Amino acid sequence: MRSKKNRLKERRGGIRRRVEKIMKCLCSGEELRADRMIPLSEILATNDYSASGSSSRAAELEQKQDTGNIEEAESSLRESGCLNYEEARALLGRYEYQKGNIEAALHVFEGIDIAVVTPKMKLTLVKKGERRRRRSQSDAAPPMSIHAVSLLLEAIFLKAKSLQCLGRFKEAAQSCNVVLDIVESSLPGGLRVNFGPDCKLQETVNKAIELLPELWKLADSPHEAILSYRRALLHAWNLDVETNAKIQKEFAIFLLYSGGEASPPELRSQMDSSFVPRNNIEEAILLLIILLRKISLEKIEWDPSILDHLSYALSLSGGLRALANQVEELLPGTMNRKERYHTLALCYYGDGDSLTALNMLKKLLSNAENPKYLPALLMASKICGENPNFAEEGISFARRALQSLQGGCEEMGSVANCLLGISLSAHSKSVVADSERVSRQAEAVHALETAGRMIKVRDPKVVYHLSLENAEQRKLDAALYYAKYFIKLEGGSSVKGWLLLTRILSAQKRFKDAEAVINAAIDQTGKWDQGELLRTKAKLQIARGRLKQAVETYTHLLAVLQVQRKSFGSGNKFLKVC
Repeated sequence: MRSKKNRLKERRGGIRRRVEKIMKCLCSGEELRADRMIPLSEILATNDYSASGSSSRAAELEQKQDTGNIEEAESSLRESGCLNYEEARALLGRYEYQKGNIEAALHVFEGIDIAVVTPKMKLTLVKKGERRRRRSQSDAAPPMSIHAVSLLLEAIFLKAKSLQCLGRFKEAAQSCNVVLDIVESSLPGGLRVNFGPDCKLQETVNKAIELLPELWKLADSPHEAILSYRRALLHAWNLDVETNAKIQKEFAIFLLYSGGEASPPELRSQMDSSFVPRNNIEEAILLLIILLRKISLEKIEWDPSILDHLSYALSLSGGLRALANQVEELLPGTMNRKERYHTLALCYYGDGDSLTALNMLKKLLSNAENPKYLPALLMASKICGENPNFAEEGISFARRALQSLQGGCEEMGSVANCLLGISLSAHSKSVVADSERVSRQAEAVHALETAGRMIKVRDPKVVYHLSLENAEQRKLDAALYYAKYFIKLEGGSSVKGWLLLTRILSAQKRFKDAEAVINAAIDQTGKWDQGELLRTKAKLQIARGRLKQAVETYTHLLAVLQVQRKSFGSGNKFLKVC
């Protein structure tokens, strides 16, 4: 049996003989200038694979690639009667690229004179498009076969891929852009021409459209990347639905996380009433909503990451109600019911509709659905703890959460105990009997202290509620200790911590110290957060009998409120579009 090495040598010898025949045909079929002719050995100068190290699978793959190149050459010969210089270069360059000889392939591709063949390719594509529209065969024959155009466009694309492999990203992007320029300028109405089942032109264009934005990103040219994405989506490239959706998703992700701000798209063809995105976030939201529409119409498969990115984008722009609308429009079965109810609850709660969010959670936690779903139990307890009317239900949800944990994660146990303490505290305010109120307050402190012990009192939320509960029970020394500790944990950035400390000091009749704390808080917070601080400061000045200073403080407060109203008074029109 012949060795694999001998079989590979014989196969390469067959390829070389075929190529020599091609070159002979080239010389006999078309006159070429001597300065453009290069030795065949130079075209094929590569580093061969080591035959002894290649597997039978690699040998089979190489044989298929060799056969494909030969068939490509023979197809061109049948169509045009000869294979010209550029086509031979394109064919041999592809052969080297498939073998993995990137530098040799690039050397071959660079020998193709793009400026010379571009007018011929454009004219061929124009005639192909016109012939389809007129449905007439009487026009003059195009200067090239459509098969040759496909071969040369693929060569330009593979040149871009070779440059990418060598780290020359900007040159690669420029080369890839040539493919799209040729096709777009030749067929401005779109790539709707049927080039035949054996033609790879549509496949090459699809690959170039996907590759070009990636190359511009690698070249650190975000503006060009955005223009490439928009070009891919706005021109009629005859892309299939999956490819189009993939580009839309990648573009949306780039807009959300690239860190740069793009100029708004110029849509001159749109009517004045049409919505045009004003920034990256709005454009990304629009793309993601289009993708969700395609999922609803069952044009593409469900992709959970689309909803994740849309959730992030709408959270940034304050459009959680719009997100809830999108989730509700999804067909039943698209999302898991548990995930659907939980997502809707988060959206409504974030939008300020706590009652609707709680109803969603109750549906999720019903016996027919998932009564032990921990995130929903914790969220339901949180919502109930914020409303005294539902505080008793909050206690029940928190206790169910603790039962579901069964001594598991200490951090989750701390959260559950903290929520239990908050709900107990809220419920104690609504009970009539003093004995029950005292009992609830004691349970609340115990639950909060348990939460603190489980995480060694590192959670600012637990510390804050410990201070607040002690203050409400008139245990002011303990409340003062926890308030100071809370401010330390927050690094002085929490307005509610400063306010709590001030009120505890006021309850101890230490008005001067309380005003000093307020002044320190004003110095460490931004102007937009100073409203409640200024209001508290004015009350302290009144308590100390300093009425003139209190009037000045109120004047300052009114000025801040007027500026805020002018800055944030207008609604967001974009969210209405969603």
